[in-house]
Amino acid sequence: MIPAIEVRGLRKSYGELEAVRGIDFEVKQGEVFGLLGPNGAGKTTTVEILEGLRERTSGDVKVLGHDPAVSVRQLKDRIGVCLQATNLPEKMTVLEAVHLFSAFYTRATDPKKLLERLQLWEKRNAFYTTLSGGQKQRVALALAMVNEPQLVFLDEPTTGLDPQVRLEIHGLIQELRNAKSSIVITTHYIEEAERLCDRVAIVDAGKIIEIGTPREIQQRVLGDSIVELKSTADLPLEVPVFAEQSRSAVEGRTITIHTRKPAKTLVEAVKWVDSQGIEIEDVRLKHPTLEDVFIELTGKKLRE
Repeated sequence: MIPAIEVRGLRKSYGELEAVRGIDFEVKQGEVFGLLGPNGAGKTTTVEILEGLRERTSGDVKVLGHDPAVSVRQLKDRIGVCLQATNLPEKMTVLEAVHLFSAFYTRATDPKKLLERLQLWEKRNAFYTTLSGGQKQRVALALAMVNEPQLVFLDEPTTGLDPQVRLEIHGLIQELRNAKSSIVITTHYIEEAERLCDRVAIVDAGKIIEIGTPREIQQRVLGDSIVELKSTADLPLEVPVFAEQSRSAVEGRTITIHTRKPAKTLVEAVKWVDSQGIEIEDVRLKHPTLEDVFIELTGKKLRE
């Protein structure tokens, strides 16, 4: 089975500014693949090249077996695109927008089923200008799916939305994922990438600095989880070596242990505290996040 996307040595320059600096990756069919990085990292430029909306400076790109710079019509008939911002005429209704976009393709899904799926059927006759931000984003998703695409591009699909609407959009993306759709998401939200993506490429300054499943990346770059126990009384400063720990420290009533086997370490640490005749007040287990990975690799936060 050929990959949904193949990218080799992709570069994009604007004069002296190199926005994309020689990146390589593949997206498998049926996979949710995330491009995670801060604003200006080169994520949108990359997906616009894949969508056939922007010319590349150099490199090899195949999307569903087509070069997006050559087989423009064939490719656009098979992909769906949800851009960062979608603006429609104020007096266009939701249903009119779906019919209009359906006319651009050789195949189209049933408008009623599509709008019902996206909880928009009751708003089918509403003017675009009257919709809320979340409803407008669902309309954008509907327009990206009118042609029953094999591959869907979602460029920052939840930016600017409130947490409740963001969760609704996550649910819709999960439905696409469960239906084995191939999806590429760009985002700068850590929790979005960790929750939705099968694999993630972390992008910074036009380069991919890590790629893999969120768990693989976390383990490869940082490895350790943190076990923290807080007791009801001060703990001894002399602490045994726990399973697979890299280091530990005691500060008053709290012991913090960095370990590659958090479950085993937690059991041993609880037994040790109990052996000191001290009760445990609180237990915390923290796995490294993609934010931790990004800081470790670049020395800055994702939103800087």
